[in-house]
Amino acid sequence: MDINFIKQVVSIIAVALTFIAYIPYYRDIVRGKTHPHIYSWALWGLLTVLIVALQIKGGAGAATWVTAAAGLLCFGVIALGLKYGKRDITRSDTVVAILALIAIAFWLIANQPVVSIILAVIADLLAFIPTVRKSWHKPHTETLSLYITNTIRFSLALFAVQEYTILSSLWLAAWAVANGLFSVMLVIRRKQKSII
Repeated sequence: MDINFIKQVVSIIAVALTFIAYIPYYRDIVRGKTHPHIYSWALWGLLTVLIVALQIKGGAGAATWVTAAAGLLCFGVIALGLKYGKRDITRSDTVVAILALIAIAFWLIANQPVVSIILAVIADLLAFIPTVRKSWHKPHTETLSLYITNTIRFSLALFAVQEYTILSSLWLAAWAVANGLFSVMLVIRRKQKSII
Protein backbone atom coordinates (compact mmCIF):
# COMPACT_ATOMS: atom_id res chain seq x y z
CA MET A 1 0.00 0.00 0.00
CA ASP A 2 1.27 3.49 -0.89
CA ILE A 3 2.57 5.46 2.11
CA ASN A 4 1.05 8.69 0.75
CA PHE A 5 -2.38 7.03 0.68
CA ILE A 6 -1.90 5.86 4.27
CA LYS A 7 -0.90 9.37 5.33
CA GLN A 8 -4.02 10.79 3.67
CA VAL A 9 -6.24 8.26 5.45
CA VAL A 10 -4.56 9.06 8.79
CA SER A 11 -5.09 12.76 8.12
CA ILE A 12 -8.79 12.19 7.35
CA ILE A 13 -9.12 10.29 10.64
CA ALA A 14 -7.40 13.17 12.46
CA VAL A 15 -9.73 15.72 10.82
CA ALA A 16 -12.75 13.61 11.83
CA LEU A 17 -11.40 13.48 15.40
CA THR A 18 -11.05 17.26 15.31
CA PHE A 19 -14.74 17.73 14.55
CA ILE A 20 -15.80 14.99 16.98
CA ALA A 21 -13.70 16.50 19.79
CA TYR A 22 -15.37 19.88 19.49
CA ILE A 23 -18.93 18.57 19.80
CA PRO A 24 -18.78 18.11 23.60
CA TYR A 25 -16.69 21.26 23.92
CA TYR A 26 -19.29 23.39 22.13
CA ARG A 27 -22.08 21.67 24.11
CA ASP A 28 -20.32 22.37 27.41
CA ILE A 29 -19.84 26.04 26.49
CA VAL A 30 -23.56 26.43 25.77
CA ARG A 31 -24.43 24.63 29.03
CA GLY A 32 -22.12 26.91 31.00
CA LYS A 33 -19.84 24.09 32.12
CA THR A 34 -16.83 25.06 29.99
CA HIS A 35 -15.50 28.61 29.97
CA PRO A 36 -13.01 29.13 27.13
CA HIS A 37 -10.54 31.94 27.67
CA ILE A 38 -11.31 34.37 24.86
CA TYR A 39 -7.70 35.62 24.57
CA SER A 40 -6.38 32.11 24.06
CA TRP A 41 -8.97 31.12 21.50
CA ALA A 42 -8.80 34.38 19.52
CA LEU A 43 -5.01 34.11 19.24
CA TRP A 44 -5.23 30.40 18.37
CA GLY A 45 -7.78 31.09 15.63
CA LEU A 46 -5.63 33.81 14.09
CA LEU A 47 -2.40 31.85 14.36
CA THR A 48 -3.82 28.57 13.10
CA VAL A 49 -5.07 30.15 9.90
CA LEU A 50 -1.64 31.70 9.31
CA ILE A 51 0.19 28.45 10.15
CA VAL A 52 -1.68 26.63 7.39
CA ALA A 53 0.27 28.70 4.85
CA LEU A 54 3.60 27.83 6.50
CA GLN A 55 2.72 24.14 6.61
CA ILE A 56 1.82 24.15 2.93
CA LYS A 57 5.15 25.83 2.16
CA GLY A 58 6.94 23.31 4.39
CA GLY A 59 5.44 20.27 2.64
CA ALA A 60 3.01 19.09 5.33
CA GLY A 61 0.68 17.68 2.68
CA ALA A 62 -2.53 16.15 4.03
CA ALA A 63 -1.54 17.03 7.62
CA THR A 64 -2.45 20.63 6.73
CA TRP A 65 -6.11 19.55 6.65
CA VAL A 66 -5.98 19.00 10.42
CA THR A 67 -4.59 22.47 11.02
CA ALA A 68 -7.24 24.06 8.78
CA ALA A 69 -10.03 22.19 10.59
CA ALA A 70 -8.66 23.29 13.97
CA GLY A 71 -8.55 26.92 12.82
CA LEU A 72 -12.12 26.80 11.60
CA LEU A 73 -13.38 25.31 14.85
CA CYS A 74 -11.47 27.90 16.92
CA PHE A 75 -13.71 30.57 15.47
CA GLY A 76 -16.76 28.60 16.62
CA VAL A 77 -15.34 28.56 20.15
CA ILE A 78 -14.76 32.32 19.97
CA ALA A 79 -18.36 32.96 18.88
CA LEU A 80 -19.82 30.71 21.58
CA GLY A 81 -17.40 32.05 24.19
CA LEU A 82 -18.46 35.62 23.49
CA LYS A 83 -22.12 34.66 23.81
CA TYR A 84 -22.03 32.20 26.71
CA GLY A 85 -18.61 32.62 28.29
CA LYS A 86 -17.50 34.26 31.50
CA ARG A 87 -14.85 36.94 31.57
CA ASP A 88 -11.90 35.68 33.59
CA ILE A 89 -9.20 38.02 32.32
CA THR A 90 -6.34 39.14 34.52
CA ARG A 91 -3.62 41.70 33.95
CA SER A 92 -1.13 38.85 33.36
CA ASP A 93 -3.47 37.42 30.69
CA THR A 94 -3.40 40.78 28.90
CA VAL A 95 0.41 40.92 29.12
CA VAL A 96 0.68 37.42 27.66
CA ALA A 97 -1.78 38.31 24.88
CA ILE A 98 0.30 41.39 24.02
CA LEU A 99 3.49 39.29 23.99
CA ALA A 100 1.78 36.80 21.68
CA LEU A 101 0.70 39.63 19.37
CA ILE A 102 4.27 40.99 19.36
CA ALA A 103 5.53 37.52 18.40
CA ILE A 104 2.93 37.44 15.61
CA ALA A 105 4.10 40.87 14.40
CA PHE A 106 7.73 39.71 14.32
CA TRP A 107 6.60 36.58 12.53
CA LEU A 108 4.79 38.59 9.85
CA ILE A 109 7.81 40.87 9.43
CA ALA A 110 10.33 38.03 9.32
CA ASN A 111 11.07 36.88 5.82
CA GLN A 112 12.49 33.60 7.05
CA PRO A 113 9.98 30.72 7.10
CA VAL A 114 11.81 28.76 9.84
CA VAL A 115 12.00 31.84 12.08
CA SER A 116 8.34 32.48 11.28
CA ILE A 117 7.19 29.02 12.39
CA ILE A 118 9.26 29.23 15.57
CA LEU A 119 7.71 32.62 16.39
CA ALA A 120 4.25 31.27 15.55
CA VAL A 121 4.70 28.31 17.89
CA ILE A 122 5.98 30.63 20.64
CA ALA A 123 2.98 32.93 20.15
CA ASP A 124 0.61 29.94 20.13
CA LEU A 125 2.06 28.53 23.35
CA LEU A 126 1.99 31.98 24.98
CA ALA A 127 -1.70 32.12 24.08
CA PHE A 128 -2.17 28.90 26.08
CA ILE A 129 -0.98 30.54 29.33
CA PRO A 130 -4.30 32.27 30.17
CA THR A 131 -6.16 28.98 29.70
CA VAL A 132 -3.62 27.13 31.84
CA ARG A 133 -3.82 29.79 34.57
CA LYS A 134 -7.62 29.73 34.61
CA SER A 135 -7.76 25.95 34.55
CA TRP A 136 -5.19 25.55 37.32
CA HIS A 137 -7.60 27.30 39.67
CA LYS A 138 -10.81 25.99 38.07
CA PRO A 139 -9.94 22.68 36.38
CA HIS A 140 -13.58 21.81 35.72
CA THR A 141 -14.02 24.85 33.45
CA GLU A 142 -12.47 22.97 30.53
CA THR A 143 -13.70 19.87 28.71
CA LEU A 144 -10.97 17.28 29.28
CA SER A 145 -12.01 15.10 26.32
CA LEU A 146 -11.11 17.90 23.88
CA TYR A 147 -7.50 18.03 25.03
CA ILE A 148 -7.10 14.25 25.16
CA THR A 149 -8.49 13.98 21.64
CA ASN A 150 -6.28 16.89 20.54
CA THR A 151 -3.23 14.98 21.77
CA ILE A 152 -4.24 12.00 19.65
CA ARG A 153 -5.17 13.99 16.55
CA PHE A 154 -2.04 16.13 16.59
CA SER A 155 0.03 12.94 16.95
CA LEU A 156 -1.84 11.40 14.00
CA ALA A 157 -1.36 14.59 11.99
CA LEU A 158 2.36 14.48 12.75
CA PHE A 159 2.44 10.95 11.34
CA ALA A 160 0.53 12.16 8.25
CA VAL A 161 3.09 14.85 7.37
CA GLN A 162 4.22 14.38 3.78
CA GLU A 163 7.71 15.84 4.09
CA TYR A 164 9.24 16.27 7.55
CA THR A 165 10.63 19.75 7.95
CA ILE A 166 10.53 22.26 10.78
CA LEU A 167 7.81 24.12 8.87
CA SER A 168 5.63 21.06 8.41
CA SER A 169 6.13 19.41 11.82
CA LEU A 170 7.05 21.81 14.63
CA TRP A 171 3.57 23.19 15.29
CA LEU A 172 1.97 19.73 15.27
CA ALA A 173 4.60 18.31 17.63
CA ALA A 174 4.34 21.29 19.99
CA TRP A 175 0.57 20.96 20.21
CA ALA A 176 0.63 17.19 20.69
CA VAL A 177 2.91 17.73 23.71
CA ALA A 178 1.09 20.84 25.02
CA ASN A 179 -2.34 19.17 24.86
CA GLY A 180 -0.99 16.03 26.51
CA LEU A 181 0.58 17.98 29.36
CA PHE A 182 -2.55 20.11 29.77
CA SER A 183 -4.69 16.96 29.94
CA VAL A 184 -2.46 15.55 32.68
CA MET A 185 -2.64 18.85 34.56
CA LEU A 186 -6.45 18.87 34.38
CA VAL A 187 -6.67 15.31 35.72
CA ILE A 188 -4.26 16.03 38.58
CA ARG A 189 -5.89 19.35 39.53
CA ARG A 190 -9.39 17.81 39.44
CA LYS A 191 -8.24 15.09 41.82
CA GLN A 192 -6.60 17.66 44.10
CA LYS A 193 -9.72 19.83 44.10
CA SER A 194 -11.96 16.85 44.95
CA ILE A 195 -9.77 16.02 47.97
CA ILE A 196 -9.92 19.57 49.34
